[in-house]
Amino acid sequence: MARHNSRVTLRFLLSSFPDRSRNPPLLPSATATFSSCFTTGFDEKRRLLQCNIVREDQQVFSFFKPLRNFIEIKQWGVGIQRKRYGSLAGLVQRNPRFSKLNDDDVRYFEGILGNKNVVQDEDKLVTSNTDWMHKYKGSSKLLLQPRTTDQVAQILKYCNSRCLAVVPQGGNTGLVGGSVPVFDEVIISLSSMNKIISFDKVSGILVCEAGCILENIMSFLDNEGFIMPLDLGAKGSCQIGGNVSTNAGGLRLVRYGSLHGNVLGVEAVLANGTVLDMLKTLRKDNTGYDLKHLFIGSEGSLGIVTKVSILTPPKLSSVNVAFLACKDYNSCQKLLQEAKRKLGEILSAFEFLDVQSMNLVLNHLEGARNPIPTSLHNFYVLIETTGSDESSDKQKLEAFLLGSMENELISDGVLAQDINQASSFWLLREGIPEALMKAGAVYKYDLSVPLEHMYNLVEEMRSRLGNTANVIGYGHLGDGNLHLNVSTPHYDDKILSQIEPFVYEWTSKHRGSISAEHGIGLMKANEIYYSKSLETVQVMASIKNLMDPNHILNPYKVLPHSLTS
Repeated sequence: MARHNSRVTLRFLLSSFPDRSRNPPLLPSATATFSSCFTTGFDEKRRLLQCNIVREDQQVFSFFKPLRNFIEIKQWGVGIQRKRYGSLAGLVQRNPRFSKLNDDDVRYFEGILGNKNVVQDEDKLVTSNTDWMHKYKGSSKLLLQPRTTDQVAQILKYCNSRCLAVVPQGGNTGLVGGSVPVFDEVIISLSSMNKIISFDKVSGILVCEAGCILENIMSFLDNEGFIMPLDLGAKGSCQIGGNVSTNAGGLRLVRYGSLHGNVLGVEAVLANGTVLDMLKTLRKDNTGYDLKHLFIGSEGSLGIVTKVSILTPPKLSSVNVAFLACKDYNSCQKLLQEAKRKLGEILSAFEFLDVQSMNLVLNHLEGARNPIPTSLHNFYVLIETTGSDESSDKQKLEAFLLGSMENELISDGVLAQDINQASSFWLLREGIPEALMKAGAVYKYDLSVPLEHMYNLVEEMRSRLGNTANVIGYGHLGDGNLHLNVSTPHYDDKILSQIEPFVYEWTSKHRGSISAEHGIGLMKANEIYYSKSLETVQVMASIKNLMDPNHILNPYKVLPHSLTS
């Protein structure tokens, strides 16, 4: 039935649930209905992309080949083995201007940092050379662990004079190859710079070093009665310097906005060792160019962020989490529209996943269970509200849920009765990346697409790939961010050729972005023209040339290789 007696429905919503091991109360089910190649004319974009394919004879390197496809490369007389897979088969070569590391360099760094903070052990370097997905692997022979901004400045000044390429590294949780070497770049780890410098309880402004792990900051703020405006699935490993450098988005951007709005200041070290002190704690500062924004999202290609000043909101006492089922994607869109209108200022998260995502998590993630076990639905939505008045917030949420059910936007749903149930709901959403890794090979795409077109891409990709792959779609519906993932038993060039460049062309055609929150890194450096005009990219390259004329900072990343080689 599409209509329900309000008192009966509220009894479901408000019923106590003493046995926490059981499922939370179900919302009464409404009538459910189940629903179980274009060609684009991007001649100019294709021309620009083709210009980025380097076809030199020496030190040429193909990105990316399937798993276990190893390529032996002669790099200045040294054989280096590489493993690459999962993206465009473009080419990149080691910049011949870069020097090779020698014993004198190592001795200099030991003089600055001490022997124990200059790591040359191959076994220890494996982790820093390899990204989280084991998709990108460099061959750096040196990991430096500075403890102060001054040490970072000395390192960069020396490397710039020697033309030694460097890669700044935080928690190394990135997904686009931005935090690991491509060749033999020196790795500069910020992990030892992990102090919280100050916190103002009146303003809620936190100042900390770049190596602070996000979850540690969240724990510190929780004890102070505040929260971070940023929350990520990788919070246990990622570092705030990396978050800022990639302009990480996360689960609550719909409520608190991006880091461009929350970061009040940064301290950063330029390629020549100059320290830019922009570590302001002011909400308003309208004096000239706001240079801190150059370092938010530039992935360490313009300078290394060493300290951050960030505005944190107070922790509110009333948190509610609902896990809802929808019959189709159109219902998810309308539900979001209603949530913004009816929940307003208390809406703090609006996430969605399709039935393929749910199946993947239930089959591959330990501890995951379906909170709506009556049947599988086509789509699921997780809604979180955060406010200061428990009674008012709950009343507002219940009214929203009732109205949504009467309008047949919700097929079924559950409302968390305690923090354990809320965590179990979040596990279904946050556990998808881990489940994908356990399922086999995965091609990941992080896209911003106008809401009305977003899920069309998932459906078109399924039509292209047929039974050769499991195509899933999930993400931050509240801010128009789709995570398109193609899961296969193993990496296959034929499948990749069906995905790319189609996925980028489709996104460009619908005026979307090929990187919503993961960054550009190495994976999408040559694809940037799908989202940015030629003139815009040229200005970016001019800024890079001004701030890092020797191009030693995180080379081969962010900008097309034709502009930086």
